[in-house]
Amino acid sequence: MLPNCYIAGRNEAGTDEAGRGCLAGPVYAAAVILPDDFHHPLLNDSKQLTETRRDKLRPIIESEAIAWAVGIVTAEEIDRINILNASILAMHRALDALAVRPGAVIVDGNRFKPYGNLPWKTFVKGDGRYGNIAAASILAKTHRDEAMRELSAQYPQYRWDVNKGYPTRDHRAAIAKYGPSPLHRLSFRLLPDPVLPF
Repeated sequence: MLPNCYIAGRNEAGTDEAGRGCLAGPVYAAAVILPDDFHHPLLNDSKQLTETRRDKLRPIIESEAIAWAVGIVTAEEIDRINILNASILAMHRALDALAVRPGAVIVDGNRFKPYGNLPWKTFVKGDGRYGNIAAASILAKTHRDEAMRELSAQYPQYRWDVNKGYPTRDHRAAIAKYGPSPLHRLSFRLLPDPVLPF
């Protein structure tokens, strides 16, 4: 069972992003402040959970958290400021939207930028170590997946309802056939380099 936070009693927000490695769509981040006594046996890094379990946990987290919020950075912004800066900006936007100001922030990964004057700390694989980061990873992932399913109705040829914008074989085949959509990240390598004949 994951501890809910790094330091109890500080309304500590955990934050994580989803969609960083995608070829299309926004990057999402969530920030979550859990009660110190929150426990759920399924809570874990979203990548270790099935879609069904993530979808089961989302309303539990949203109803029992002290505060939660989601931040979004568009593909156009990603192209302008790069994906690392966009991921951090999405986390900052999620923190901005919290109804309760946190006393500290902990972040999945090893890169972050100061958020106001709040103390913060990064944790590699933090989504598998602390409950508030795990909860943020679940909310970021489920909210982004939901958005990509909705966007897929506008651009069905890319099958974002299935691949969520990740660089799968079918996604890249659709880009090769139809070209990029307005929601593709043009600063990313959308197609592999051509194989040159020997």
